[in-house]
Amino acid sequence: MNEALLILLAYLIGSIPTSLIVSRTQFNIDIRDYGSGNAGATNTFRVLGSRWGTIVMIFDMLKGLVAAKMALLLPFYHQNEFELTNFQIGLGLAAVLGHIFPIWAEFRGGKGVATLFGLIIAVSPWTALSCSGVFLLVLFLTRFVSLSSILASLAFPVFILVIFNVDNIAYRIFAIAVALLVIMTHQKNISRLLSGSENKVPILKYRDKRKGRA
Repeated sequence: MNEALLILLAYLIGSIPTSLIVSRTQFNIDIRDYGSGNAGATNTFRVLGSRWGTIVMIFDMLKGLVAAKMALLLPFYHQNEFELTNFQIGLGLAAVLGHIFPIWAEFRGGKGVATLFGLIIAVSPWTALSCSGVFLLVLFLTRFVSLSSILASLAFPVFILVIFNVDNIAYRIFAIAVALLVIMTHQKNISRLLSGSENKVPILKYRDKRKGRA
């Protein structure tokens, strides 16, 4: 098994349309016909609720994690940490590309944030944990998954370049590219956030009800 075959396999794994499978098997709908029209975890949270949104998010994260870990199938990368990291990034990005343009779902997928996060978990668990903290804090305060994703992605290069000071140039470029990619894929969300029309996800609703009664 060579690198090219693994990259192709990573793309095919990323192409597995988790939200589409859930929406069709459990609700007999196409998730892309509702909400933002996006086949990702955020729209699943919005349309199908937190239970199914969480399930989709976990599986989409696993796509990036599993794809990146496939680098360990090649003995060469067991002995070279620098090359391992670079190849893991390549495999993970192939999975993200599959998630955004899934061959199994007419090339209409999600935005790739959860799959990107799975890749980061595989390459740098501490960085992933730090970005998770940013994501969860913003989500708790605002209930905007889009805003949480954007700010967590912007925090990613800060952790890599400044706080953890990673010296792998490919990883540093990757961190900056991730932030730019997330911003690019969230242009509509940014516009809705600025106009006040962005939808909140149905989590912490009991907290909000208590506040309303108070």
